[in-house]
Amino acid sequence: MQKALYPERRDVCHIAVLHPPGGIAAGDTLAVRSTLGAGARVLLTTPGAAKWYRADGGRGNGAGNGAEQHLHFSVGRDAVLESLPRENIFFRGSDISMNLEVGLAGSAKYLGWEILSFGRRARGERWDHGRLRMRTSVRRDGRLLWLETAHIDAHSGFAASAVGLAGATVSGTFLIASGEIDDALLEDCRDVDVSLAQGRMGVTRVPGVLIARYLGDSTQDAFRWFTRLWAVLRPAMLGREHCSPRVWAC
Repeated sequence: MQKALYPERRDVCHIAVLHPPGGIAAGDTLAVRSTLGAGARVLLTTPGAAKWYRADGGRGNGAGNGAEQHLHFSVGRDAVLESLPRENIFFRGSDISMNLEVGLAGSAKYLGWEILSFGRRARGERWDHGRLRMRTSVRRDGRLLWLETAHIDAHSGFAASAVGLAGATVSGTFLIASGEIDDALLEDCRDVDVSLAQGRMGVTRVPGVLIARYLGDSTQDAFRWFTRLWAVLRPAMLGREHCSPRVWAC
């Protein structure tokens, strides 16, 4: 990780997590474990997109040659973790496993997003073969708040299906676990200006969790919308104005 920064005085620690090679190749396994003590305030981000390279010479058959990422966040009582990475870019033929586990204690809060780009659209590359396995779980004091799993094969019709990408190339999910979300804050999130974004966006909630979804063709649109939501949520939930990490301006 880069040097810890404190642009919000000493109240919140901003950390950029680095993967020096810049890309994740077949056979790589990345593991990040972050433990926050009681009352800690941490914002994690990345300085750029995570690039997931093709496996098995581009055949994408996943014959034991995939790449994995395991994130485990343990957030102590009254602590706050904001996990706001840049996007993931899945190259044609990539074989990927992504696992996220969040454990919250007491009144701890978690705000985290994940943006996924299927293929490299600027190069005209489609994610027409490859595999993706994802699992996300959020627990508070051991009780499950949120569980989502996905097992996707590019050959399955997922890209075109109405219950998949529906022809889009970028998807994103923003999860906020912070106790009960009141009606006023939910409406404020739904009122965030999306006039400059192309795609489908929506915000909903289940007990203890607020969920925002993006589906479209632009990682920048997803990122801008999520940061606008963050600018609404942070003062309401954390009592702090949003403060963009320095590496976002690089």
